[in-house]
Amino acid sequence: MIIKNILIVSPMHKEIKRIIESKKVQKNFRYLLEEEVNHEDFVWADAFVSFNTKSTFDYHHVKWVHSLGAGVDRFLFKNVWNENVLLTRTICSFGQRIAEYCLSYILKDLQFHDQFQAYKLQGNWHPITPKLLNEQKIMVFGTGEIGQKMAMIFSSLGVDVYGVSLSGKKKAYFKEVMSINALISRLNEMNYIINTLPLTEETEGLFDETIFMQLSNAGFINVGRGASLNEKALLNALNQHQVRFAVLDVFAHEPLPEDNPLWNHKHVTITPHISAVTTPSEGVECFVETLKNIEENKPLHNKVDVNKGY
Repeated sequence: MIIKNILIVSPMHKEIKRIIESKKVQKNFRYLLEEEVNHEDFVWADAFVSFNTKSTFDYHHVKWVHSLGAGVDRFLFKNVWNENVLLTRTICSFGQRIAEYCLSYILKDLQFHDQFQAYKLQGNWHPITPKLLNEQKIMVFGTGEIGQKMAMIFSSLGVDVYGVSLSGKKKAYFKEVMSINALISRLNEMNYIINTLPLTEETEGLFDETIFMQLSNAGFINVGRGASLNEKALLNALNQHQVRFAVLDVFAHEPLPEDNPLWNHKHVTITPHISAVTTPSEGVECFVETLKNIEENKPLHNKVDVNKGY
C-alpha cells in the first residue's frame, strides 16, 4: 500500500504536528480540527487519522483509517464499512493505565477509605480490619490486550481473575475464561465486575437486569464503553444492594448530562473518560510504527477485524 497524503483531525493537531515533524516523516500532511474538514480533504487523502470523531465522514476515498484511541466504535458501530479500507487502532499503555485505575478503586474499597474519612470528620476512633486483595474474585469482561494486562497485574497480586469473552477461549493470566452465555452461574461468586469490552451489537446494553440480579453486593467498574451499560438497571441494582458501588469512566452520552441521576447517587463515582488517555506522543508513536509496517508490508498487530468490531 502506497501512502502519500495523510489527513490528521484532532483537537490536539498542533501538538501532533510538532511531534510528527520532529520524527521527520516524509509525507504530505494536513492537520485540521473536525469542523474544518470537508469532502475535498478526503478526496486528497490516502489516510485519515483521528480519535472519537463526532461527524459521520465518508471514508470511501481513503486507503487507511487509523484511530488514535483503542476503541473504534465511532467508526464501525452501526455503520457499513468498506472492507477495502484498512482500519487500525492505537495500542500503547492503555492496559497498564486501566489496570491501575481499577486497582486504585478496589484498594480504596478494601481499605475502607470512605468509612475512615467519615469517622475522621466525626472524630470517631472506630477500627475496621481492611480486607486482603488476594482473597478477592474479579470478573473481567473482555480478554483482549487490555483485559489480559489487567489479569496479569491482578493475578500477580494473588487475585483470582475470571475472564468473559464472546468465544470463551482460554487466555493467559485468567484462572478461567467463559463465554458470555455461560457466565450467569458464576456471577454471585464475584466481588468485583470490570467491563473492558468494545462496543458492538453483541455488547450494546449487555449490563442489564439479567447480569445485575445475579450479583451479591459486588463492585462494578466500567472502563469499556458507556453504551454497554443499562444505566437504569444499574441504579436499580445499587438500590437493591446487588451492586455495592459503581465506578463509571465511560457513558453513552459524553459529557454526562447534568440531569443524569448517576450524578446524585452516593454509591456512584464518576470520572470523565480518563482511565486510558492517549497522550499525543503515544498516539504518534503507534501511528508512525503502523505506517512503517504498512509500507514494508509487515504484519499489523493493531489491525481491526471490521466484521467483529475490534
